[in-house]
Amino acid sequence: MKANFRSCLCVAGLSLFSIFAFAQSPDLAQNFANCKSGSENCDRARLSQTELAEVTQAEHARNVSKCRNGYDSCDHSKLSAPEAEALAVANHQQNVSDCNDGMLSCDPSKLTPGEAHDASAAGRLRNIAACQNDGSTCDHSKLSASEAAAVATSLQQLNASDCKDGAGLCNHSHLTPSETKEVAAEEHLRNAKNCENGWDECDHSKLTQVEARQTASAEHQRNLVACKDGQTTCDYAKLTTLENKMLANAEDKRNYTACLKGYGYCDSSRLTADENRIIHPLK
Repeated sequence: MKANFRSCLCVAGLSLFSIFAFAQSPDLAQNFANCKSGSENCDRARLSQTELAEVTQAEHARNVSKCRNGYDSCDHSKLSAPEAEALAVANHQQNVSDCNDGMLSCDPSKLTPGEAHDASAAGRLRNIAACQNDGSTCDHSKLSASEAAAVATSLQQLNASDCKDGAGLCNHSHLTPSETKEVAAEEHLRNAKNCENGWDECDHSKLTQVEARQTASAEHQRNLVACKDGQTTCDYAKLTTLENKMLANAEDKRNYTACLKGYGYCDSSRLTADENRIIHPLK
């Protein structure tokens, strides 16, 4: 009996140990995952030597990434000599790029004489481009005489283009006599097109007789289409007698079909005697 009792106790103990170990296993795995990801919920004392090595390696990789991205949490003292050297090279190249692009983060004091020369040339080109496009960052005082002349030509062309396109930036007072004629011709064509298409900004008083006839014809056709489609913009008073008759015939056919098939709006009062007989034959 004693032997059997001891055996039972042993089996029970093993079972409890297995349950305890099973319960602990997921908890240890979660702790390892927390430590490896840098979570605050990490208990390094519960890590195995292998896990501790992996966690240390992950922490080092995160620090290298922080340093490469310029984060304040970077700890330069934990970088190896090759890593520190690679970081210094990357930071220098980023500063060169920032200076060439005119970024506020540029530190000119860290440039070599050659890099400083290139950055200055890039800045000069950016200023010329800004002046040619009448940009707010343009500094005319930094332009040479030839650059100023080229910028003036570009601005003249830009203004003429804006005037021809009807842009709001157009300044007619800056146009040359020949540009004024070209702009006037473009404005006239644009107005004629607006009128013919029924668009806004149409001034009928500026149309020639030919353009006025073309506009009137286009307006009439748009009104006819609107009447055919039953649109609210239709003005029947502007239709010719023939057009009114054509529309009336079309409406009669539509009404007869609706009454005959039982689909659509049907006005039986508009049916002819023959149509009534066909729809309502005598029995």
